[in-house]
Amino acid sequence: MGAELHRRLSIRMSPFAFVVVLFALLGCARGPCVSIVGADGKPRATVAVEVASTGPQREVGLMFRKHLDDNAGMIFVFPDEAPRNFWMHNTPIPLDMIFADSKGVVTGIVANAEPYSDKLLGVAGNAEYVLEVNGGFCAKNGINPGDKMDFSGFSPHTSE
Repeated sequence: MGAELHRRLSIRMSPFAFVVVLFALLGCARGPCVSIVGADGKPRATVAVEVASTGPQREVGLMFRKHLDDNAGMIFVFPDEAPRNFWMHNTPIPLDMIFADSKGVVTGIVANAEPYSDKLLGVAGNAEYVLEVNGGFCAKNGINPGDKMDFSGFSPHTSE
């Protein structure tokens, strides 16, 4: 009975797994991506990302960019979990910042960060990853704390 139950559960879960893989393939056919899965297990969004995994890459981030495609962003990868603060210095487009811990669990969101602001922005708690996307992305896709980031097409570790 145990093997039969396992087979039935596997069949029931395979459509979900197919959807997650399909989102990843469609959204990131050309490179690294981050898929966000809700705490309920349902896919929320997939983002084609540029990876900022070194100090110099993280310092520049999305500064000076005048446009960011829909479902595109930048993932900041840090060497450890710690409190993180960002600013919008020299960044002309509003951004949502999604903070996640070492397991990829979203710990908080800064929504619609004001362009060009030097105000430090962060969330309570530690983060090892910060995903920057267009302002309004989280509201549009129903992304909330407790959701999880899944990484594909790159190693979510620093290059340092």
